Amino acid sequence: MNLLRQLFYPFRSGKNSKFAYFAASSLSLLVPRGFYRGQLADLLASIDSRDDAEEIRARAAYYNKLPITPAIPLPADAQRLRQQKMGRKGQVYYFDTREFLRYFNPDFQWAHIPGDVTFVPDVPSIVKSRPISGSNENAVLLNLNKVRHFLFVRDSVPTDRKRPMACFRGKIYHKPGRVDFFEKWFGKPCVDLGDTSSKATRKEWMTPLMTIREQLRYRYILAIEGNDVASNLKWVLSSNSIAVMPRPTFETWFQEGCLVPNVHYIEIRPDYADLEDRLAYYNEHPEELDAIRNAAHQWVDRFRNQKREKLISLLVLQNYFRATGQC
Repeated sequence: MNLLRQLFYPFRSGKNSKFAYFAASSLSLLVPRGFYRGQLADLLASIDSRDDAEEIRARAAYYNKLPITPAIPLPADAQRLRQQKMGRKGQVYYFDTREFLRYFNPDFQWAHIPGDVTFVPDVPSIVKSRPISGSNENAVLLNLNKVRHFLFVRDSVPTDRKRPMACFRGKIYHKPGRVDFFEKWFGKPCVDLGDTSSKATRKEWMTPLMTIREQLRYRYILAIEGNDVASNLKWVLSSNSIAVMPRPTFETWFQEGCLVPNVHYIEIRPDYADLEDRLAYYNEHPEELDAIRNAAHQWVDRFRNQKREKLISLLVLQNYFRATGQC
């Protein structure tokens, strides 16, 4: 039975289809870049007449904190947009950056660090993630690897009809924070934990993969940072389950650094020691759970308008090229 579950998991996981993503992205390569460059000025000008213009500018300024003056030139050998190539790894980063870079002058230069970025680059760079604290201006956020990270769900099960315990399924191997969490809480009655790593840290932690729908049977879902952010946080906040986590230390396009503890999610201590007490409290205060769920849904709704997300992305890049003295 477990073998069958593993074989059919990709078809029932509830995650975004990578096949559909790569098919659509590959077809987009057939359209000449000049077609997009001709639209840029009108698209950016359209922001002024939108009801959400203030939010667009505020979010763009949050993602890109570089000062417009004085300009911060990129190194002379920085890659030009026309030189962008698809490597053997990181195809999603190629497609996700190209989606918006194609609107700009191919002779512009840029710096890009793909993958899970947990530091601030020495030069202004386009990244998927960055540290929340400290001076992070050189880490300019775009919505990258969104086929994996940006997933919202429809959840018809009311919060009060879910199992009153916390669930977590994810990879533990080489993720110290998650290892520490499992060492404290694995096997305790208030949680259902499982390590889905191919290289298990401990054999007793190993469990089969669990679909998103199966995880949503639980009232609480743990969002524990791994290499950078907790990748399940987006779909958890869009559901009727409640995210439980320490205050985040990294952020992405989802603006994890702006989430308010005990408003958008239930906060637990960085050492996880108060988890059971926090769950017990909220099980006895369902009205507070309802408020957190509603606030989480409102937060997610800010990212559902694809036209707005596109304009924000273009404005982030426009300001990036201005800040580096190219516009």
